[in-house]
Amino acid sequence: MVDKGRIIAVSQQAFAEGVRVGMRPGGVAAVSPDTVILERSLERELITSNAIALALLQFTPEVAHAGDFSLLLDVTASLRLFNGRAAISRRIRSALQALGVTAQLGTAPTAMGAWLLSRWQPAKRQIILRRTVRMRSLERQLDRMPCAYLPSTENYLEWLTDIGADHLAALRRLPRAGIRRRMNKQVLDELDRAYGLAPELFEWIAIPEVFSARIETFDRIEHADALLAGATGLLQQFVGWLVTCQQAVSVFVLLLEHERGKTAIPPMPIEIGLAEPTWRDAHLIRLLKERLARTELVAPVIALRLEARLLTAMAPPTEDLFPEPGGSPADFKRLLELLSARLGSDNVLSPVEHHDHRPEESNAWAAATEKRKAVNAEDEAFERPFWLLSKPIPLLLRGERPFYGSPLKMLKGPERIEAGWWNDQIAARDYYIAQGSDATCYWIYLERVVDGRWYLHGMFG
Repeated sequence: MVDKGRIIAVSQQAFAEGVRVGMRPGGVAAVSPDTVILERSLERELITSNAIALALLQFTPEVAHAGDFSLLLDVTASLRLFNGRAAISRRIRSALQALGVTAQLGTAPTAMGAWLLSRWQPAKRQIILRRTVRMRSLERQLDRMPCAYLPSTENYLEWLTDIGADHLAALRRLPRAGIRRRMNKQVLDELDRAYGLAPELFEWIAIPEVFSARIETFDRIEHADALLAGATGLLQQFVGWLVTCQQAVSVFVLLLEHERGKTAIPPMPIEIGLAEPTWRDAHLIRLLKERLARTELVAPVIALRLEARLLTAMAPPTEDLFPEPGGSPADFKRLLELLSARLGSDNVLSPVEHHDHRPEESNAWAAATEKRKAVNAEDEAFERPFWLLSKPIPLLLRGERPFYGSPLKMLKGPERIEAGWWNDQIAARDYYIAQGSDATCYWIYLERVVDGRWYLHGMFG
């Protein structure tokens, strides 16, 4: 790849032939005459970068563009879902390979640090760690990095070499006022962001409301099987869009575009319908592979376009402890009976309702296999809190008003509860919904018989 008369990237085969970054096209022709030289196209790189960003949305919704067509991903919230850093890195590499690109990954506690590690090309016999977790490890790696990798130092590299500050550690030791005066403030900003001393702000990519992706083939394709690689890249983008929008696809279509001109013909559609909506790339690729194997092209293909035809909301995860496709309530009961027989009925419990007006007594646990009568729910005129305290908290009084962080204002009530006289655990309470100065709502009650004090019993969400 040549840009501004210089080689900026070489393939493995060209490197083996002696082609190096920085050479001129004439030198490449002398060293390796059979090497194909391509002119850099910023427009095509931007299109590819946008396609990669859309595909990577399946791993995190926080994807941003960085300098030199790099991408930044904040995967902090996704590590547990994808089983850790190593596993998510493998998944990202696999998705990038499906898109037909190679990438150098870097992981660090800071985005700028990860970006620098991904770009670092170490000298021979120099060992670097591109994946770091702790700031101390990142600082050790960055201290050994040449200043040339910091973009803002491009015009000052000769001066930095003359004063012996050819690495970031030496650059950091220079007086900050001198750096700002002799160089620019951007150098300090990049250093601080890389070392975690300054906040990092990003503009995450926007998600299109309607999905439609297109890719051109490298040549005129005459066999449908050869289209699978390009279609796989489109499906990776599609899956990223589906996951971000929380949608599942039931019907999608792959349009095969043919040559244009006087003999142009409409694109050939390959519509894929699914019995059950899904967003899994492996299943979609398997279906498309089967269809392409049975497709005969009416004309050579020069481009592919993927469009969604029918979408549904992504199904939430099952709430069952042991989900099983096609399971029934009878199957679930048989499972409970089996577990109770193996573990004991006291160890397999389910929540039950009790006829008791006291909130702390109205819910309990009982053996899952115990036969119980259904409890008819009575219409309640009062609301119940989302969070019920295991033990009520006594409240202070200030100005004859209950106080919990601030004076509480009564919104609803009272709801009088009297119960427990049959087992000498009498409760006589007046419940209220109260509100604090921060608009938080509480469930409080006045104990009318025992001590006449106010208690906090629950909080509303």
